[in-house]
Amino acid sequence: MSRIGKQEILIPVGIKVSFDGNAIVVAGPKGTLSKTFRDDIAITVTDKNITLNIKRNDKFSKSLWGTYASHIKNMLSGVVTPYQKKLILEGVGFKSEVKGKEIHFALGFSHPVVVKIPEGINVTADKNNITISGPDKELVGSFTAGLRALKKPEPYKGKGMRYEDEVIRRKQGKKVA
Repeated sequence: MSRIGKQEILIPVGIKVSFDGNAIVVAGPKGTLSKTFRDDIAITVTDKNITLNIKRNDKFSKSLWGTYASHIKNMLSGVVTPYQKKLILEGVGFKSEVKGKEIHFALGFSHPVVVKIPEGINVTADKNNITISGPDKELVGSFTAGLRALKKPEPYKGKGMRYEDEVIRRKQGKKVA
C-alpha cells in the first residue's frame, strides 16, 4: 500500500482541476499544466480534493499509485508558486546572456554555445548567475540539468557550471618535489 497514494490531495483555493479520460489539467494564477496518465489508476476529482485508487492489485499499479499522487501535488504547487533553480557559472571568460528565447554562453570553447529556452520557462542571467523558473517541476529540472551538462564543474579549479547549493569537492594538484 502506498502511503502517499492513499492520502487525499487538497485543491487550494483559486485552482481549477479537470480530469477527462487519462489527462488531468491544472490551471492556476501562474500557468496551466496538463499531464496524461495511464489508466491503471482511478483518479477522482471533486470540488475540494483529488483521490487516487488502484484498479488492479499488481506491483506495477502499486508503484504508479504514489508516483501519480506526487506528480499531481507538484502540478498543484507549481501553478501557485513556480519552481526555481539557480546555476552559477565560474571561470575566467565564462559568460551567459539571455537574448529573446535563447541563452548564449561563452564556455571556453572555440565557438559560442546557443541553447533555446523551451515554452513555459523563464530564464534570467545576471553576470554569472542563471535563474530558471517555471510551473512545471520536471521541465525546470531537466532543462537546468541540460545546461549544467554543457560545462560540468571540474575538481581542480572549480571552473564550470554548478547548482547554487552544490559543493564541489576539490582535489589537490600535482606536488612539486
